[in-house]
Amino acid sequence: MEVNSELCARCQGRGLCGKPCRILAKFPVLGRKKLHFSGSSPPEIFIGRHNYPEINSGILAPEEYGNTESLSLPEIWHQENFTIEQIINSRGKMIYARFKSRISDARNPGKLASIMQEISLASKPVSTEFFLKKPASLNINLSRETPIIGNPAPLKSARLEENPKTDKKAEYLASDTDTKASQALVELYNSGIQTSNIIKLLSAGMLGIKFKRKFVPTRWSITATDDTLSKFLLEKIRYYPEISEFLLFNSEYLGNHYEFLLLPSSFSFEVIEAKMTGSVWNPEGELYLAQDYEGFKGRKDYAENVTGAYYSNRLALCEFLEKIKKQSGCLVMRECRPEYYAPCGVGILREASRQAFKNQGEKFSTWQEALQAAQKRMRLPVSIFQNKSWLLKNFGKQTRLGRWF
Repeated sequence: MEVNSELCARCQGRGLCGKPCRILAKFPVLGRKKLHFSGSSPPEIFIGRHNYPEINSGILAPEEYGNTESLSLPEIWHQENFTIEQIINSRGKMIYARFKSRISDARNPGKLASIMQEISLASKPVSTEFFLKKPASLNINLSRETPIIGNPAPLKSARLEENPKTDKKAEYLASDTDTKASQALVELYNSGIQTSNIIKLLSAGMLGIKFKRKFVPTRWSITATDDTLSKFLLEKIRYYPEISEFLLFNSEYLGNHYEFLLLPSSFSFEVIEAKMTGSVWNPEGELYLAQDYEGFKGRKDYAENVTGAYYSNRLALCEFLEKIKKQSGCLVMRECRPEYYAPCGVGILREASRQAFKNQGEKFSTWQEALQAAQKRMRLPVSIFQNKSWLLKNFGKQTRLGRWF
């Protein structure tokens, strides 16, 4: 049976293709029958989006104490070069203790929501005791944006076993009900708080003007954070001088190969993703291409083809351009290879993109020369990306590429 690029996302291990799920096969079988457990939340929370504005929300924690951050943070996974198997195993250790909420409960939280918000504020793992209504099940949530969420269980009650350690800036902005959420995101970012922790605060409804605060589904808060931070950086980048030559950066992680081609022009941005046969969401189908782009003035609609990775890629680029105080056009070419067989979330793509700009870049006189260099590292013909690229087709046709778009 041929599998299209979306079937795995719809199936989520329910066997719609009639074959054993290669992702579930790697997920640890817990065999838990407990209604009570204790452990250190990494810390991590998860806000669902099904039945919005009435949603599932909750806390993830393992049955172990101590430094559990590596179960949750893509920053650590990338830094320590975790394999997909290690990430899946880490995710499988945690129980998702969840409860029903309305998004407006963020403004007047009950006991469970209040504990969840306290955990979202924590900068270190938090020892927590959980009482469940039913044992955890093996159901898993697969998403392009978020790491695998498994072992859901309805939460009856919870108790913090220690006072959470918090960052002073995060605590201040959580208590400041007059600062807009977008401004709070920027202040947290400028204070050096890692992106994953900023996302948690937004998702838990801990930021923004008091009467506007609400729970934000984790998937949406990831994109909103990356989008807001890159737009903040672009406010300055658009006034910087253009780069004077073609630059090429690359990185690879878990079968995600990136080539970032920077062109001497005003700011414009394009992502083309090639989902190769055997990769996540495309286990048996033909090569699948996803593309989104924007010109100098930005885009008004959501990048629905590339989805959350588009904004994570753009944030990494903007961080680099802000560092060198330049602007440029940028074509992002991603090969999603068969090695990337299970979704690990947008966070690993953000870190892989950031790594590209930490690596030594290459300089070229023409974009054609740059593509020839990229071809040496790529498995697919680079012409696939070249022929589809909006940016390359328009480069040089306007004095200031993208200002008309």
